[in-house]
Amino acid sequence: MKDADLTEPDGRIVLVRHGETEWSRTGRHTGLTDIPLTETGAYKAELAGTLLATRRYDLVLTSPLQRAVETATRAGYPRAQPEPRLVEWDYGAFEGMTTPEIIEQVGHPWTIWQAGAPAGATPGESIAEVTARAASLLDELRPRVRAGEQILLFSHSHFLRALAGTWLGLTADGGRYFVLGTSAVSELGFEHGSEVITQWNHVRGR
Repeated sequence: MKDADLTEPDGRIVLVRHGETEWSRTGRHTGLTDIPLTETGAYKAELAGTLLATRRYDLVLTSPLQRAVETATRAGYPRAQPEPRLVEWDYGAFEGMTTPEIIEQVGHPWTIWQAGAPAGATPGESIAEVTARAASLLDELRPRVRAGEQILLFSHSHFLRALAGTWLGLTADGGRYFVLGTSAVSELGFEHGSEVITQWNHVRGR
């Protein structure tokens, strides 16, 4: 019988959160608002690129929002393909607000993982809707990763956390268990054939 480790799928999905923006620096929920990186964010996106450079990627995708596109470009991947399903959670009525401001408005403890976001200037997204979006993307990528491909995704904090939760079979609200910093590099892969997190929240020059 072959050793299970010898037949382990060696494909990976590498995740990169975009670099710092003014809103991420101040804790404001940034969903579909399209804002650029700060100077610090641009610099740390370049540092993230050094963590990625040791591997060749078969597919590189990015959220079409400029903070993700700029991160991909500064990390060394200017030809990353835009993928709309990689956009951040739509925060709806809570767009641009900090968590304390949201709690003051709703009158009770709140996180995105508990109740999703209500409609405002944009429709907002529920946990079920974000789970469906993450699952749709993973359903396309999973066969390629199991076949050994290396896939690189540039996206956003809450969506990447939701994607990780969905990868593990926890659905999007499983993302509550994973802290993710700006410009952080993480990795999804396999152990004994099961889907696992092989690296999380690695930041160069922390």
